[in-house]
Amino acid sequence: MARATLAPRFLCQFWPRTPCASPTRVAAGGVLRRFLAAAAPARRLDLRGIYPPLVTPFTSQGGVDYARLQENLRLYAEIPFRGFVVHGSNGEAPYLTQEECLEVVMRVHQAVPKEKLLLVGSGCESTYCTIEKTKQMADKGADAALVVTPCYFRGSMTSAALIHHYTQVADASPIPVILYSVPANTGLELPNEAVINLAQHPNIVGIKDSDGNITRLGLLVHKTQNEDFQVLAGSAGFLLASYIVGATGGVCALANVLGSAVCQLDDLSHGGNWDEARELQHRLIEPNIAVTRKFGVPGLKQAMEWFGYQGGFCRAPLLPLTEIQLMELRHDFTSNGWL
Repeated sequence: MARATLAPRFLCQFWPRTPCASPTRVAAGGVLRRFLAAAAPARRLDLRGIYPPLVTPFTSQGGVDYARLQENLRLYAEIPFRGFVVHGSNGEAPYLTQEECLEVVMRVHQAVPKEKLLLVGSGCESTYCTIEKTKQMADKGADAALVVTPCYFRGSMTSAALIHHYTQVADASPIPVILYSVPANTGLELPNEAVINLAQHPNIVGIKDSDGNITRLGLLVHKTQNEDFQVLAGSAGFLLASYIVGATGGVCALANVLGSAVCQLDDLSHGGNWDEARELQHRLIEPNIAVTRKFGVPGLKQAMEWFGYQGGFCRAPLLPLTEIQLMELRHDFTSNGWL
């Protein structure tokens, strides 16, 4: 049975980077290869592109290994990332002291070019502490605050409570705020109605959504299209699908390991090279699962070591992978042609 192709005009309805325009070239089978270049809509902060959530390498004694962190940044300078996320889940942010948090942000800010955006995690359990931490991160060089949902009193985190929390934070923040929904870690999804409401706030510019629910992502894009608000995919595993429904970019753990490939997927997608993009997306799915849901931060750090980066040790209570887990992790990369 012949594979149906998507008409260029249909694809344009969902694509965030370019308005509907005549294609410069259409390949055999009618698959659109690229659109004419067009200016992006004016935004307070343009989030388009790929962001690796930086890991925090630790020494065998448990201290932050700043030398390894600097080496990763040196290597990442060769990859066309839009910027970096500091103190996300993969940075083991909950395990850092306040002094370490500030020092890491300061060092990353000093090491990367000014044109690279720094999105820095500043979410705490209380609104008061979140505001204070957001101000501190801004002082150390953050371009935007990535604020995860408070979740300790999960049963009380209604839409009204979360809207109040984020509104207070955004009102007080000296930098733009990005909502962060990661139910796999918090057990709490930021409700659609709360996101749509908060998208109207002038200092809330987007959301990083890590759940992988493409229906939800598409709905959020649709319902916030008249606001200065952007949706970031929270994983490389569903990056292509996210772009098709209108996401702006991606914060992808796998980009710490396969940064060039994830950026290539970004380019292929926005260039309309659907067949190549789909093939590459397929090859990224299993490695992405391996360094996120399956083996988490220990798996991510181990994979980084195999590819010449500095993963370093994890901080307890996270444990290193067992020999069996190492074999499974390696297979997920080798079976997809990466090792």
